[in-house]
Amino acid sequence: MLGLRTFQLPCLMRSSLPCLLTKVFLMLSLGLLLSACAGPKVADYANETPRLDLRQYFNGSVIGHGIFTDRSGHIVRRFVVNMACSWDGDKGILDEDFLYSDGTKERRIWRLTRQADGSYIGTADDVIGQAVGQVAGNSLQWRYTLAVPVQGRTWHFDFDDWMVLVDENTMLNKATMSKWGVRMGEVTLSFTKK
Repeated sequence: MLGLRTFQLPCLMRSSLPCLLTKVFLMLSLGLLLSACAGPKVADYANETPRLDLRQYFNGSVIGHGIFTDRSGHIVRRFVVNMACSWDGDKGILDEDFLYSDGTKERRIWRLTRQADGSYIGTADDVIGQAVGQVAGNSLQWRYTLAVPVQGRTWHFDFDDWMVLVDENTMLNKATMSKWGVRMGEVTLSFTKK
């Protein structure tokens, strides 16, 4: 039989410093684990309308106005992007001309292919590998790695890019940039069909 004097409470029930550190470590680990599993899935928006068809929305001229914010939320750059978009069946071209608030210009040409399952594959000269996109309801989620020039060097940032169709002429876009799993900033845009 176990006497009360020899009974030891588990560390999680005691308040000593080593036990407190163990508790804090376990709580932080659990929080990180849960946050890694959390977050929206494109399927969450399957019943939302209007329904997004990239081939229909990105066909013709589209203009976008956007900002880059750093990880603390400060706006670090503004831009306007003019897009000339066209499709031939399931293959599309999105020709983007950017003008940044500092006068810098940039061009990116996306080559998109709609897959048999309704997903999209995209490539561009500064995209590492392929962008993979899933559409459901009014939403598109892109995931890709982009080569970004930063102070004379090129950095590869992972993008989690969401586009949401608001109405037949308006789409909102929010992309989170990360490096080594750490959120570095966001890109926010509003697209309007001309």
